[in-house]
Amino acid sequence: MLTMTLQSALEKIFLNDRELPPPYPRGSGLGGERFAFQAVLDWDGWGSLPVTVTVDSPLKDHIRLYRVGQVPCQLPAYPAACDEDYLTTRPGLFPDPLFPLEDGAVEVSGFSHTTLWLEVTIPKGWTAGEVPITLTAQAGEERAQAVFTLTVVGADLPEQKLTYTQWFYADCIASYYGVPVYSQRHWELLEAYLKMAAEGGVNMILTPVLTPALDTAVGSERPCTQLAEIEKRGDRYRFDFSRLNRFVDLALACGIKKFEVSHLFTQWGAEFAPAIYVTENGERRRAFGWDTPADSPEYRGFLSQFLPALTAYWKGRGLQDRVVFHISDEPGEAHLDSYRRAKEGAAPYLAGFPIYDALSDYRFYEKGLVDHPIPSNDHIGPFLEHQVPGLWTYTCCAQNRKVGNRFFAMPSYRNRILGQQFYKFRIQGFLHWGYNFWYTQYSRELIDPCQVTDAGRAFPGGDAFSVYPGPEGPIPSLRLKVFHQALQDQRALELLESLAGPGAAAACIQDFEGMTFSRYPRSAQALLDTRERVNRAIAAALHK
Repeated sequence: MLTMTLQSALEKIFLNDRELPPPYPRGSGLGGERFAFQAVLDWDGWGSLPVTVTVDSPLKDHIRLYRVGQVPCQLPAYPAACDEDYLTTRPGLFPDPLFPLEDGAVEVSGFSHTTLWLEVTIPKGWTAGEVPITLTAQAGEERAQAVFTLTVVGADLPEQKLTYTQWFYADCIASYYGVPVYSQRHWELLEAYLKMAAEGGVNMILTPVLTPALDTAVGSERPCTQLAEIEKRGDRYRFDFSRLNRFVDLALACGIKKFEVSHLFTQWGAEFAPAIYVTENGERRRAFGWDTPADSPEYRGFLSQFLPALTAYWKGRGLQDRVVFHISDEPGEAHLDSYRRAKEGAAPYLAGFPIYDALSDYRFYEKGLVDHPIPSNDHIGPFLEHQVPGLWTYTCCAQNRKVGNRFFAMPSYRNRILGQQFYKFRIQGFLHWGYNFWYTQYSRELIDPCQVTDAGRAFPGGDAFSVYPGPEGPIPSLRLKVFHQALQDQRALELLESLAGPGAAAACIQDFEGMTFSRYPRSAQALLDTRERVNRAIAAALHK
């Protein structure tokens, strides 16, 4: 017998799950929203059964089907640095990549679950009411069918206000696909990956004006992806930004709206210059790098020419209000002085352009070293208490206790809860470091992300990337989609507030007053119920 069970998008279905959560047969969404649910197929035969899946619905042309793939992970959690709210801390296979279902064909195993992900893009302006979605799996005389009822609310999601960047690595794409950096094929792949990033809510892109000085072992280099062509003649530098211009045009065409210039100094201390290549007397060579102290006269002299030219470029494009700069990523207490010196060498040339940096020590802000701090969501407390304006937050591997994050081993509600938290605390931006980091830690070796999902047992699986490399472009992850649902939750709450006031939105969130970044509902059903309350309140406000 072939069977089908509908599940919410917040369930992670493992191959060997003996019992499934209660069925999820209905939900609601707004115009412009991408709504998702899952269908679990099981067969009690031997081996595998070739099945054809079809969808019948008034929204049929707006539905995409994926097969939920399973990937191995040796390090799903740091053994001594996790809490009790993990699905497992043991190595194993985890549901994550979403493979597009070609012509509805899928193999259903007789020994383990086969899970499908259905994504419904509700057109803007769609008439309010119930829309049936009939899903049928057929294999000869074997047949299973289920009906999902989607209630469309007669309102459209507002535009995303939150600035969201997930760091984009052009070098990883070139390395994995074996193509020369900025060859025509590389540009085609960059376009595909930029489009998927924008589809996932990313609206600001890490732009490698200089090769990003991120997760690089001391004394080594990442592959050079420097967009700026630099020529030195005597003591003067000349800058060609034509390749940067091509990158900017491409990103804008893909739906990206804002740009962050790659860091001007090395990570974890701002003590050195990034690797920068310069052409002099017809020879292209590395002119700056780990052997260049951040406050050296040579590098400061370079910045005194480079930054005015670069800011003039952004102004010439009319993008000056959509660009941010970085000094160094994640400086700590020991780096107060080195960060200060580095900033002093750059800030005079960045007037009118904001400087944002991921750091979690409040003293950097208190001492005036950074105007726009980005603390992690487990160190954000002092920044909230002091009401730092325009606050952003970030997550990475270290946010492994109590707070929301997107690791394989965490339940999906720890990913999606971030949307409600962003709304409550008026968070203006979110940064995550790994859109497509496909190297081992410190960028020492290239990996196959479908086989090595933890950067060589360095970061919990799910931290380093949100997309997988397919033959022709990116394969999305379940985590990418769930986080986008979090962003949609935030937008729905903002819509309700605009219609009925902040009190109406707050009333929909479970224990709104008590919610913090580490205290929140710990169940998928609680988040689903909250969103249904928001949608009902929007519908009621529209009919007043």
